[in-house]
Amino acid sequence: DLIVHVRDITHPETILQKATVLSVLKNLNLPSHLLDSMVEVHNKVDLIERYKPTEENALAISALHGHGLEELKEEIEKKILIATGKKILTVNVNLEGPQLSWLYKEATVQEVEVMPEDGTARVKVIIGNSAFGRYKSLFPN
Repeated sequence: DLIVHVRDITHPETILQKATVLSVLKNLNLPSHLLDSMVEVHNKVDLIERYKPTEENALAISALHGHGLEELKEEIEKKILIATGKKILTVNVNLEGPQLSWLYKEATVQEVEVMPEDGTARVKVIIGNSAFGRYKSLFPN
């Protein structure tokens, strides 16, 4: 669904390495949308003082120090959701009914926050459009 190209930005041949990787990927006859949506990551930015990527849409990270990893995670999540046609939603469910079980079978449940006082839960899920449509028709409330 997504290509993430991580480069050691401190390597003296980093530009040549990028060109080589892109050439190999193009020779694999991958779908153009996959190449167009590729995430470019510049790693080891902690070794270069005040590093700023010169390439458009490149993310600067330091895996060693954790710098930029949250932004990378958000970018990957955003692109995967677009590529797969899914979305992240929070739905309220009645814990006495079958909704939570259904969501575990048909979606990816990320978080469940139980409200014991009223027997409900807030459930954060990753779900496709068709599955969400089925959910709404099965559980209209």
